[in-house]
Amino acid sequence: MATLRSYEVMFIVDTTVSDEDIKRLNDNLQQVIIDQGGTITSQEDMGRRQLAYPIGRQTEGQYVLFEVEGSGREIAELERRMRVNDQVMRYITVRVDEDRRRAEKFKAKRARKASKRPFSGNAAARKEAAEAGTPEKNYES
Repeated sequence: MATLRSYEVMFIVDTTVSDEDIKRLNDNLQQVIIDQGGTITSQEDMGRRQLAYPIGRQTEGQYVLFEVEGSGREIAELERRMRVNDQVMRYITVRVDEDRRRAEKFKAKRARKASKRPFSGNAAARKEAAEAGTPEKNYES
């Protein structure tokens, strides 16, 4: 079985489309992902926003973000469906699992370095003493 990967899919819907049609479009795209074996971890309707550049004489768009876990097969079908849909102005899919794994690795590395710094524990001891109302002692020894 293929490994599960994380993707972010953002698409811009034309603002002339009604709210009911946008909801129906979101439901249809979610169903495509589920039918192909993927899971939607989160969905965010980012609202109406100004476009960076005009697209077909439109200066605003309705932004929607999906976070999807899957093998990639569902992403191909999702992009195919968005490509042929006139309501979707633009879309982009980004694979984020490698970036998140790299960020976690750097976060752990920074935490290890911070714990090895001299006097790093003393600052915490001074803060605890100040919060408790006890007079500050010399923690530098």
